[in-house]
Amino acid sequence: MSEPASISSGIAARYATALFEIAKDANAVAALEGDVDKIDAVLKDSADFRDLIASPIYSRDEQSYAIAAIAPRIGIGLMTSNTMRLMATNRRLFALPQLIAQLRAQIAEHKGEISADVVSARPLSDAQKASLAAALKANVGKDVKINATVDERLIGGLVVKLGSKMIDTSIRARLSAFQNTMKEVG
Repeated sequence: MSEPASISSGIAARYATALFEIAKDANAVAALEGDVDKIDAVLKDSADFRDLIASPIYSRDEQSYAIAAIAPRIGIGLMTSNTMRLMATNRRLFALPQLIAQLRAQIAEHKGEISADVVSARPLSDAQKASLAAALKANVGKDVKINATVDERLIGGLVVKLGSKMIDTSIRARLSAFQNTMKEVG
């Protein structure tokens, strides 16, 4: 892992642990999970929001005021918005994507689940997600929450990342392996 990514992960881990413990003490883990989903959706959908958290052009106060204005509109709770404002005040808002990932992992562990990041060439149906979750549950012995994304470059198949394991059954990977085999032969 590169040094800046490591630093961001370390910062995010501290904020995530503090926020999760506060939520757990307040019996608000479900509300925190909802907040995480909403923030993640805004991060994916809004280039302006991504600029706000990453750009050094915005001052601490501007970031904090923006978070205070945005939080009620997207429906996140006071506990989460206050944490984000604190991150803005401390110039740590750039670590928000890593915070989301850390919180997802802590919430999943709290619920006895494990998250699987699944990339497919086409969107998975609910039945396919349920079937995949059941197959993975049989493998790991825990409930599996599927975080599905689409990458058309895979051509077909799946790439599943479950903890430190990665299973790549994509056609792109198979073609690449075939190409390497052909290079060795010729």
